Parts: sequence; C-alpha cells; structure tokens
Amino acid sequence: MIRKLWSHLHHWEIALLLFFKPLGFFGVFVLAAIDASSLAIPMDAIIAVYVWNNRGYFWVYAILGAAGAAIGALVPFYIGRTGGEWVLLKRIPRAKYEQLRARFDRHHWFAVMVPAAMPPPFPFKLFAFGAGVFEMRVVPYMVAVFAGRTVHYMVTALLVVYFGPQMMTWMALHSMLLLTVFAALVTAYLLYQIFRRRRNRARKVGRVGVK
Repeated sequence: MIRKLWSHLHHWEIALLLFFKPLGFFGVFVLAAIDASSLAIPMDAIIAVYVWNNRGYFWVYAILGAAGAAIGALVPFYIGRTGGEWVLLKRIPRAKYEQLRARFDRHHWFAVMVPAAMPPPFPFKLFAFGAGVFEMRVVPYMVAVFAGRTVHYMVTALLVVYFGPQMMTWMALHSMLLLTVFAALVTAYLLYQIFRRRRNRARKVGRVGVK
C-alpha cells in the first residue's frame, strides 16, 4: 500500500521526504513550514506516509504539521505587511481596497482559518498575504492558521488510518470535487452565522424600541 503513497510524489519531493524522515515527528513540522512559507509540497501525501508507518500517533503528525504551517505562513504574511498594500493599490482602486479591508476586518479570523483548512489546490498563500496587507495581528493569525491546518491534517490522517493509503489516490482524482463541496459547506456555515447575528441584532433593537 505504501507504494501508492509514493506515486503521488515527484522525485525531488521523495528526496526531501527521505532527508527529513529521520527527524521523525519533527520532519512533518519542518516540511509543513516549508510548504506554507514558499515551496509547494503535497503535504497530504507526506503526512499519509508518516501516519501509515506509525498509525498510533496520527494525531501528533496532524498537530505538528499544523504548528509548522503556522510558523511557515509568517513568510507570506510579512511579505504582505511590508509591501502588499502598494502591490494591491497598483491593481485596484483605493475605494475597492478599503472595501476589501473592511470586509476582512469584520471576518479576519475566518478569512484565514477557512482557507487554511481547504484542500489543495486552494491558494492559501494568497489569503496569508492578504492577512499581512490588512495588518491582522500576528498571534490571532497564527492561531487561525493552526486551527485550519489542524482540521485539514486531522481529516487526512483519519482517512488514512481507517481507509488506508488508497484514499490519497481517490482524493487526488477528485480534488476539485472535494474543494467544491468543502467550499459550499463553509459558505453555508458563514451565511448561517451572518443571518443569526443579524437576527439577534434585530431582536435587540426590537427590545430597546419596546422599552
């Protein structure tokens, strides 16, 4: 079964995995940090390799992978903070920029956590860059990345534990379907939260009017 996992990796990715594999648990941490910071690595397949070889510690790999991603994601975050505003203002009008900033400020935690939980090929680094541009605080940003990646890697690890490495093949073949379904579920949840908040505000306004 393990050969099926190796088939999802390119030669340089296999070399990278073999180089960091002697580090054990912390190999996942380092690889996840590299993936979130710059070089795109198929972390689902790599975590699957680790988990399949040591299934009793699947949760450790998921958490350490999420922690590594939270550290690595500081790279696009600080790139966005140092020069991202200038880049965006060259491409969109100031009014549109301020509108995007206002929307991000209202839902900044979900705007990072949800993309971090998304399966590939979702462009998470763009949202990490945006968080830096719109000056999200560092600690909440890292917590949001950690939470999102924990969900993502935990689901990957559990699928491998219960269904075997062949799940990675299925996920690779249906990545766009999974992304679409996940995005639809997240959108439905966010719309529900927005509707609930507006309804609660309306009730509070009604109570004040009655008094």
